[in-house]
Amino acid sequence: MPKVKTNRVKYPEGWELIEPTLRELQAKMRNLTAENESHDGKRKCEALWPIFKIAHQKSRYIFDLYHRRKEISKELFEFCMDQGYADRNLIAKWKKPGYERLCCLRCMQPRDHNFATTCVCRVPKNLREEEVIECVHCGCRGCASGD
Repeated sequence: MPKVKTNRVKYPEGWELIEPTLRELQAKMRNLTAENESHDGKRKCEALWPIFKIAHQKSRYIFDLYHRRKEISKELFEFCMDQGYADRNLIAKWKKPGYERLCCLRCMQPRDHNFATTCVCRVPKNLREEEVIECVHCGCRGCASGD
């Protein structure tokens, strides 16, 4: 006889502390996706910017709790990564010097930009020609570490 699969997930210790915030951010994202059906004069890429922002918030929240404030255990941190509450690759970049404020992974990939460079939001503010810029991919206004 085959084993019966259950959907029971064993939550690690400390989950009760971060669950309300993660549920709130998930509810916000769910509301945004429901509202996103009509673009209302926005460009196609602009409709996704709020979703990128909330995904960044969730990842930053878990990253700060584990690496900066040291309030959650490694087991809980890994659980959040495995369950998809945070972006593992983005957090790995945040640990490296020069990428502490990276907004999304698409902004640093040369294949997604003209002339095989990084996104305009990765340029430090003192080197920019324009005062106000927005990233085409995620709407970031500047995630260079030197800002």
